[in-house]
Amino acid sequence: MEIVQKMQVPAEFLYETIINSVLADIESQTEKKIPEKQLEGFEYTKTFSKHAKATLRIEEARKNESYAYRTTSNKNDFLVSYQIRPIDNESCELHYNETMKSFGFLQNMNDTIFGLFLSPMKKKRFKQMLKQIEAAYFNKAEG
Repeated sequence: MEIVQKMQVPAEFLYETIINSVLADIESQTEKKIPEKQLEGFEYTKTFSKHAKATLRIEEARKNESYAYRTTSNKNDFLVSYQIRPIDNESCELHYNETMKSFGFLQNMNDTIFGLFLSPMKKKRFKQMLKQIEAAYFNKAEG
């Protein structure tokens, strides 16, 4: 899935919002606080449910420019990247990309079929989240 979206927030605000979420997730999963500088290359186990765990590795964390992570389980390998390009002091363009490689024929078929049905909903939810980030920025600026 790929989304390119112009955002009415500074690149710094968007990056900070993403990274704060990442740091909170790391702390909730590992009970460790790590500094932003140590994100790139950091790896931890994330529990999704009682029977679903995966290894999450931060592939890239370049301040105000990009963030990427890889989630690997026994079923698939999922790579997500955020590329942020400043337009001016109050806006930026986000290039969001996710790719998934499934392990095994049946898993691949299952992921392909579910992807066809879930992709539009997933895109819609992601775009709603981006609108919430913009709203948070405007609320912060006003308050």
